[in-house]
Amino acid sequence: MTMFDHVKKILSTSALAVASLMFVPLAATVPTSAHAVALPDFTDLVDKVGPAVVNIRTTEKNKGAAPGAQGAAPGMDDEEMQEFFRRFFGQPAPRSPQQPPAPKGRKPAPQQEEQVPRGVGSGFIISQDGYVLTNAHVVEGADEVLVTMSDKREFKAKIIGSDRRTDVAVVKIDSKNLPTLTLGGGSKVRVGEWVIAIGSPFGLENTVTAGIVSAIARDTGDYLPLIQTDVAVNPGNSGGPLINMRGEVIGINSQIYSRSGGYMGISFAVPIDEAIRVSEQLKTMGRVVRGRIGVQIGEVTKEVAESLGLPRAAGALVARVEPGSPAESAGVEAGDIITHFNSVGIEKSGDLPRLVGNTKPGAQSVISVWRKGAKKDLNVIVAELEAETKVVKKEEKKPKHEQTLNALGLIVTDLSDAQKRELKLDGGVLIELADGPASRAGLQPGDVVVRLNNTDIKDAKQFNGLVAKLDTNKNALLLVRRGDSSQFIPLRPTKP
Repeated sequence: MTMFDHVKKILSTSALAVASLMFVPLAATVPTSAHAVALPDFTDLVDKVGPAVVNIRTTEKNKGAAPGAQGAAPGMDDEEMQEFFRRFFGQPAPRSPQQPPAPKGRKPAPQQEEQVPRGVGSGFIISQDGYVLTNAHVVEGADEVLVTMSDKREFKAKIIGSDRRTDVAVVKIDSKNLPTLTLGGGSKVRVGEWVIAIGSPFGLENTVTAGIVSAIARDTGDYLPLIQTDVAVNPGNSGGPLINMRGEVIGINSQIYSRSGGYMGISFAVPIDEAIRVSEQLKTMGRVVRGRIGVQIGEVTKEVAESLGLPRAAGALVARVEPGSPAESAGVEAGDIITHFNSVGIEKSGDLPRLVGNTKPGAQSVISVWRKGAKKDLNVIVAELEAETKVVKKEEKKPKHEQTLNALGLIVTDLSDAQKRELKLDGGVLIELADGPASRAGLQPGDVVVRLNNTDIKDAKQFNGLVAKLDTNKNALLLVRRGDSSQFIPLRPTKP
């Protein structure tokens, strides 16, 4: 081999070495981390669970105006629209324009009763024989419920029962061998885990969105702690499932939090174990039975805990004991701090109604209270919580424009004997109109004022007389009844 051939061989070998370095895969040159985790792929999961998720449309009988008339959104009057926006957007909706009066000499167009669209929601099948879980507000007030599956089959559904307090409802379709979803356990939900929601936002069927669990046990309701996520949930997603990566339903998508009217990264779901407990009662009895002891409660602040000698700010502060209630019979007093119920600690005031509500009526329970620096155990017989009170029907009264707002911005009327019996009240006045300070404080027509400062209200004349004597430099404290709950509302009267 000549010197030239030897040099040529060396150069060829070097070129091959350089070339091999140039074509080494990039991944081989980058050290891998043991902690690197790939983003989740939801495709197989959606294929598995999608067939059991349904679209729910509701209609109601409505005596609407003749064709061509304008008014509220189809299937919703102003009050329904207000509730719709309050639930999903956290703010009231703009009022619908009023129908203009018919021109003189022309009679109004005859009204016709017809089935009109009311709303769109979602749901999911939990049994092969056709039981479907959804939200109570999806089917509330509906005269007809239509369930559409992902394969476009449509069924008329029967409402088995609904529970507004937990926003859970059960409907039934007549079919067999239906696809179902696997139900998970709420206790296994972990903050940070991936979840998906499937539903019909804005009527767009079979829409999938994904995110993570942001928090658990959020106190946004009296009878259940909700799961908070950042999954995109919008009107129409209501009643649809929240599903983990194992394909298990862990919640029912119920509501969002928003200040702008759009999705803001916070949505809430009813934990599935709570929903199933409610649904079983709805299927067997058509309603939910809950326990009650008859107290109005508030949070225990750090200042209150320190003043009363409590080790820490925990428990439920008794603001009022209802006359004739189990709590009164047991010796509970206003100002007590309820620290335990049946030996279970009360961390926040919201824990108490849940524990009591889950107790069978008639059961004897033990309440531990902190009173005057000492712990005291009281025996109480849990009673049954009454069904949700219907909205008080307003009776014909003097036209509002002929009445005058009082210094609190209220126009009130007397409760009828029938209304008092329905609400189980001895007195009180019904709010007909709320304006000024009353409106800003959240009072609304249909609320009942039971007490002003320390005086029980008997009738409108007494109430207005007391309001007229209020000091405009001090807040007045109203005890207000709305439905079956009461709360204290501070109001500053205005100068005449």
